[in-house]
Formats: sequence, C-alpha cells, structure tokens
Amino acid sequence: CPVVLAPKNSSVAMPPPADIVKVAIEWPGAFPKLMEIDQKKPLSSIIKEVCDGWSLANHDQFALQHADSSNFYITEKNRNEIKNGAILRLTTSPAQNAQQLHERIQSSSMDAKLEALKDLANYSRDVTFAQEFINLDGISLLTQMVESGTERYQKLQKIMKPCFGDMLSFTLTAFVELMDHGIVSWDTFSVAFIKKIASYVNKFASDISILQRSLAILESMVLNSHDLYQKVAQEITIGQLIPHLQGTDQEIQTYTIAVINALFLKAPDDKRQEMANILAQKQLRSIILTHVIRAQRAINNEMAHQLYVLQVLTFNLLEDRMMTKMDPQDQAQRDIIFELRRIAFDAESEPNNSSGSMEKRKSMYTRDYKKLGFINHVNPALDFTQTPPGMLALDNMLYFAKHHQDAYIRIVLENSSREDKHECPFGRSSIELTKMLCEILKVGELPSETCNDFHPMFFTHDRSFEEFFCICIQLLNKTWKEMRATSEDFNKARKRVMQVVKEQIMRALTTKPSSLDQFKSKLQNLSYTEILKIRQSERMNQEDFQSRPILELKEKIQPEILELIKQQRLNRLVEGTCFRKLNSRRRQDKFWYCRLSPNHKVLHYGDLEESPQGEVPHDSLQDKLPVADIKAVVTGKDCPHMKEKGALKQNKEVLELAFSILYDSSGQLNFIAPDKHEYCVWTDGLNALLGKDMLSDLTRNDLDTLLSMEIKLRLLDLENIQIPDAPPPIPKEPSNYNFVYDCN
Repeated sequence: CPVVLAPKNSSVAMPPPADIVKVAIEWPGAFPKLMEIDQKKPLSSIIKEVCDGWSLANHDQFALQHADSSNFYITEKNRNEIKNGAILRLTTSPAQNAQQLHERIQSSSMDAKLEALKDLANYSRDVTFAQEFINLDGISLLTQMVESGTERYQKLQKIMKPCFGDMLSFTLTAFVELMDHGIVSWDTFSVAFIKKIASYVNKFASDISILQRSLAILESMVLNSHDLYQKVAQEITIGQLIPHLQGTDQEIQTYTIAVINALFLKAPDDKRQEMANILAQKQLRSIILTHVIRAQRAINNEMAHQLYVLQVLTFNLLEDRMMTKMDPQDQAQRDIIFELRRIAFDAESEPNNSSGSMEKRKSMYTRDYKKLGFINHVNPALDFTQTPPGMLALDNMLYFAKHHQDAYIRIVLENSSREDKHECPFGRSSIELTKMLCEILKVGELPSETCNDFHPMFFTHDRSFEEFFCICIQLLNKTWKEMRATSEDFNKARKRVMQVVKEQIMRALTTKPSSLDQFKSKLQNLSYTEILKIRQSERMNQEDFQSRPILELKEKIQPEILELIKQQRLNRLVEGTCFRKLNSRRRQDKFWYCRLSPNHKVLHYGDLEESPQGEVPHDSLQDKLPVADIKAVVTGKDCPHMKEKGALKQNKEVLELAFSILYDSSGQLNFIAPDKHEYCVWTDGLNALLGKDMLSDLTRNDLDTLLSMEIKLRLLDLENIQIPDAPPPIPKEPSNYNFVYDCN
C-alpha cells in the first residue's frame, strides 16, 4: 500500500483546543468582532480585551450577553454554554443595567416609563439581572407601583386606556419573572398588594395579559405561604373566579382552575368540606364539564394536569369518612343500618314492646342482617370498625339503597334466597369493594406534580364516587355469579373475585370513558369469560417453558439478550429525552433536554424554550458531563431534589420517577422522568454506562419477552427448510384487475 507523505512546508489542520471558542461580538455602531475566547481566562479579562479593542474605558461596567432572543448575561457559572459560532453582544453590566432601569421606571414621562417596564419584563427572565435588580429593592418598588395603582395614571386611564393596560401588564410580568427565581420570600407582601392583585381578577377580565398574571400571582402566593393563603382566601371568592371558566381562552381557564386547586390544597381540614360545598353551589363541576371538557377544542397537558389535581382533591374529601370507624353505640349511625334493612325487606309495622315481641324482633333483625351479608349478624356495626374503608362503605351502601333501590333490592333478595351456597354477601362485598375503589383512586394521597390522568366521567355527576360504587357493586355481583364463587370460604372467594373485578375496572378506566353510562357499557363487554380470554392470550404470548433443557438454553442465550437490551437503552439515551423543570408556577415550567453522545462518553444537556418536536442536536445543548466523572446514580428518596420540602414534592408518584446523577464532590444532575417507561430507560442506560446491572421492571419484562421469542424461534421445526438470505422479490403487477370486486 503506497504511503503519501505531506510536503515539508505543508501543515496538517488540527482541531482547535477544547478551551478555545470562536465567536462574533457585537457593539452598537461598530462592525462585529471575530475573536477566540479562552475559557481558562477569567471573564473579566476577556471583557477588558473586548473593551480595549473598541477603546471603551471602565471595562468593569460592561458585560457579555447572548445576542439571541434570550439576551441572558454570560457569567463565570454559565460561560460553558458558549458554543463555537455563537454571536455575543457587549452591553452594560447587570448592576449598571438594573440601576438604569430602576431609575427609568420611575420616570415622569408616560412613554419612557412604559418602555422601561417593557425592558424590565424582558430582562427579569435572567437570574443574573434579577439578582441585581432585587438588590436595589426593585420588587418593593414594583409592589408600591401596584399598591398605589399608579394613581396619577389611573386618572388618565379613560383617555389612555391601552397605554395604562400595557403598563400594568409589563409591571406584573416583571414581578412574576423576578419572583420565579426564588430569591425573595413570598411572605413579605402586604394586604394592600394582595387586595390590588385580587381586584384585577374582576376589573381586567377583558385584558387577558393582566388577568393571566394576576391569577398566576395569586396561585403562587397561596402555594408558597400559609399567611398569604389566609389573606388571599379573604380577598378572592369562588364566585369571582367562576366567570373566567365560562370564557373561551383555555389558558385563562387553566390559571383559574389552578387558583381554585391551590386554595383547595392549602385550606385547613375543617374548611375544605365547606369550600367543596361552595364549589357545588356555584356548579363548578357542570361549568368545567360544559366549557372545558366538552368544549370544541383539545385539552392541553397543563389543563389536563389541573383537572387531574381537582379530581384528586375532590376524592380526598372522602378520606375523613374512609378513616372513621363506626361507633357501635351511636344511634344515628345504627339507624343507617336499620334503613338498609327497611329498604331491602320493607318491614311491617313494629311489634309491640312486650318481652316476647322484643325477642321476636331481635331474631328477625338477626335473620335480616344475615341476608344483607354482614359478618356480625347480631350487631352489624362491628363490620365497619376497620379503616379503611370505615364509614365510607356504609355511606356507599345507603346511597345505593336509596338512589338505585330496585337494583339494591334485587341484589339483596337474589342472594338471600339462594340455596346453592353461591350467594354474594352484599355487606361484606360492599366493604371490600369500597376499600378497593379507594386504592384505585388513591384517596388520601397528594396529587402528583407530573400526572395528567383525569377521568372525564367523574365530572359528569355531583356524587361521582357513589355512582362509581353503584356501577361496580353490580359488576361484582355479576362477576361473583359468573365465577360461581361460594360464600362458605368468603376470604378465598373474595380474593379471586376482587382480582378479576379490579382488572375489569382498570381495563375500563384506561379507555377514558366520557360518562358513567359509557363506563358501565365498557364493563358489560368485559365479562369474566372475556377476562379469561385476555389473560390466556397474554399468557400464551409470555409462555415460559420450565424443562431443564429449555432452562439451560435460556441461561446460554441470556447474556446475548441482555447485551441487546443494553444497546437499546444506550441508543435511547443517544436519542435523548425532554424533561420538565418543575417549579412553583407549573404552567410556566421550562424544559430541558439530555442526551448521550454517540461515542457514549459525554452527556449533553441544556435548557429549551419549549417542548421539542423531535431530537435536539448536540451542539444546541450548552452543558456537558463526561461519563467518566459520574460517581453514582441514585433514585427516589435518595435524590437531592426529593429531600427538599415542597407542597407536592413528597408524593409517591414523583418519588417513583425521580433519579439523580452525582458527580465530582458535590455536583448533581436531577431528573424527574416524564413517565415510568422513560425512568426505566434512563436508569438502565446510566447503570449500563457505569458497568452495573440493569434492574428495572422494564428490563425484566423485555428480557422475558425476548427470551421467550428467541426460544420459540430456536425450537421451530426448520429441518429441510431453506431460509433465504434475501427477501423474496415483489411479484409483477397483474395485467388487469378484473378480479377485483367492488363492494359498493
């Protein structure tokens, strides 16, 4: 093989050092400079060099910022985000800029003030500028402007209404952006400021921008301060918020439901039911159903999340009854059981109070309570001393007896008159079913920060949980008969039947029925026979052979399958995933993207303005983390960001999606996966990079599926069958299509 030598005077082009970045720097009124930035040099030295090139004195009053739409300042902390070919701008320092804007927003000129507030709203997104402006007591200045209502301009409001509206909008936008950085505590604001913001919710209903920001401020106040919750609750009423749900702007509707959810979440336990009653009086549910869920437009993710939160908080009102034991001595509670008996058996007039008739009455009651399916025939109140479901089970039974009387009587009488031991005891079944429904709907758990799983059917009825129970108790009775379960060994039968009923309910819920009637219809198509067919089909797909030769074959090919899974996980990491940055104002959350380099040596990550439609290129992600620097991957409660205190942090669902990368001495990269699948992919992939085992549920499922498929393929009878190396050729088109039959 001939070797071509380069001429002596020629030079081979070498890639630039990793610490050198080539950029263009702009300065108003001058041609942009092309220069190389040495990332090892202090930033102040680079700024001085740039200033000297344009003969600008006082270089300490200048700074560099990105010339894109963000205009974010470059600091020692974020300078690694600068990429080759980036366009930067030399500008006044954050401190200088903050000082100038602090003075400009106090200008006596209306136009100058408006322009200054517009600039402030834009710059406040940058945490570097925000810190400097806050140091000048800038937030206090903005709150004073809001509290005073910019009185001198309010007098001119009638003749300069658009200008006034824009000014207030920019003021509130700047305030929201500054507070979003978490530098200043929410506890510092006065009642006058809260009153003013609350008044804007009514006064500026037609000004979307002001209304949106006012609602966002109220929500943040409620979520971040107990004292402010009490003050906001006094200033804003549900009646004032309801009209905003009846409009057509989904973003305003989302903010409105978010404020209602915040008030609901932070309300003391004794006030929560009172608030729920007010919401019912104001017909919140039917308004949401009409103007949001059944509106002629798609529900976006944020609205879905807020509806899910409202659904969870509404069902959590049941927790008190769920955890309340029945007092066997409480006559009012015992009267409920008497009412169940009366409706079922239509008792005749009470016997006389003679000693003989008393004994007869006790005997009759005991017989009837046995027919109703209670464990304790003499004193059924003892059946409701277990929590959960406590008194909630009795509430459900009474609701069913009163509102679905025919179905109730049919179930009780049908099962009490059977002689084949296949009766389904109504009392015990209702208690077990109520407990299971509470588990399915996670009654008592805080809402997840990431979940969007709301069910439209629960917004179609004021007593949706009770109606849910009524449908499911009839399903349980039907499934019990189909399975021919017996009451002799109730505990064993209960376990088997309840497993099937839970599967029926869960499968129906996953279809997201739009109404309770549709849910009922879905259940009718999921009979016990149909569940058996589904199970058998799934079992056949996951068939596992346990003979010794098969087990040996499995053991032999398992490393190969694991390597295949590992490569799939790493390929997914190379593709990358968009993660959400959660904060106190969820609707304005930002996104960030993380992906692995193709050579598997570096993790690239960076912030995004919005959720991407596809993959994000490596060169647009500002930060890098060498895989070699990763010390450990931790999950759940061990994650640093899960140890922080927050209103919704410590809930089970978020903990199950959280993981963190620990690097250096104290460096950390915190994640909350969009869903369980992505969580498994990333934790598996990161463990594979570190040479550790992949232990996720997804890996176990993939391993079982792929092993089963591979074994079935290897066991196929392929003797004397030649497998072609290339796919068969596509046949030529027919000369005519006369053989085609037109069904129309």
